Amino acid sequence: MTVRILAAIAVLVSAYVHLYEWLSGMRHVNVIGPLFVVNIVAGVVIAVLLFTWKHWFAPFLAFGMGATTLGGFAIATTSAGLFGDHEKWQGPYIWVAAASEVVAILAGLYATTREIRTSQTSERRERRTVAG
Repeated sequence: MTVRILAAIAVLVSAYVHLYEWLSGMRHVNVIGPLFVVNIVAGVVIAVLLFTWKHWFAPFLAFGMGATTLGGFAIATTSAGLFGDHEKWQGPYIWVAAASEVVAILAGLYATTREIRTSQTSERRERRTVAG
């Protein structure tokens, strides 16, 4: 299994959990409800990009989605909360989402750095071929 596929599965799992939570009542939470919709749509779009667009920016988006989603939830668990919403690290869906977001962060970051290095190596070879 390639790292891109792993990242795609991770963002889709996060999107699914957010869809489930949105349908379970989060859609009625001010600001957070619409952000769940953004997460759902972004997860699907990023997964499609990971399969179809062979550019380092696609796995970078997976990294960014995982980091911002997990970071937002972590902020929501503080005493200050996030946009007035206070959450807890409780329930299986919370842990599934958190785990998938950690995987998206790690797989996205690994794939991004690997693909940037590969593209830089290819560019150097091309320059040597043109110059030679």
